[in-house]
Amino acid sequence: MAKPPLTILLAAPRGFCAGVVRAIDIVERALVLYGAPVYVRHEIVHNKFVVDSLRAKGAVFVEELDEIPDVTRPVVFSAHGVPKSVPAAATARHMFQLDATCPLVTKVHMEAQRHHAEGFEIILIGHKGHPEVIGTMGQLPEGAVRLIETVADADHLAVRDPRKLAYVTQTTLSVDDTRDVIAALQRRFPDIRGPYKEDICYATTNRQEAVKAIATRIELLLVVGAPNSSNSRRLVEVGERHGTPRSLLVQRAEELDWGSLQGLSVIGVTAGASAPELLVNEIVDAFRSHYDVTVETVSLREENVAFKLPRELREASASA
Repeated sequence: MAKPPLTILLAAPRGFCAGVVRAIDIVERALVLYGAPVYVRHEIVHNKFVVDSLRAKGAVFVEELDEIPDVTRPVVFSAHGVPKSVPAAATARHMFQLDATCPLVTKVHMEAQRHHAEGFEIILIGHKGHPEVIGTMGQLPEGAVRLIETVADADHLAVRDPRKLAYVTQTTLSVDDTRDVIAALQRRFPDIRGPYKEDICYATTNRQEAVKAIATRIELLLVVGAPNSSNSRRLVEVGERHGTPRSLLVQRAEELDWGSLQGLSVIGVTAGASAPELLVNEIVDAFRSHYDVTVETVSLREENVAFKLPRELREASASA
């Protein structure tokens, strides 16, 4: 029996960003140069497939440094960044540290530190409990950074001095939501300082814009990504708000509920910044087994950003 036709719109850009590529490369290069085990504090990026793949190569994931039995082995800090107390503790134990913090997260850290040094109270727009937020707040003394999440938080914020106020943001937020929160802050505190260039990273912005470009054309949006991936969850929200009420987060093709995926004619597929392209291909191939699939890539722009590996790995690779 002939399969029904289905058009899949692949949103582009999608998938790995430069910070994720760099973080994975750091772990893989350390394994080649120094052998297993290489310890990684927290998930290097929020994707189970990536973490499991690195674990199979010899990476050992821990939540805290005191779980590492051999301090002579390399320890990698995740792409989300860590509080200052973490590298300080590693230094105290004479550990060999490799920092995989995304350079765009490091930019936010530096902004917060600069504002603090100039006597400003820091407002951080972000999601409570996210590793990036924990890392950013941990760059400064306790109480120096105030976390807000919503416009309502901004409307009810009490500050020490409205003339000495600055804000920074998590890099993986909803562009639209964050714009509204910033506007609320600026209405209440006209003198508030912001970053020279917005903190939400290029990859988050591009992936959200790509979803907006296809949202009104599709019946279903599938976002390939992990439940604990902030940027992936934001893509689902963007789809829901911009024309695709039926937007779903899925990690692997095996999770697809085919009973609910009948009678479709046009769907969209994208991937969060920590989801590898092979998982997107896996989803498309799964649909081919149920539909006569035509794939159309809807590309908003090209990305050519790349970040250097840490100096220690570059030098070790050159002399290897």
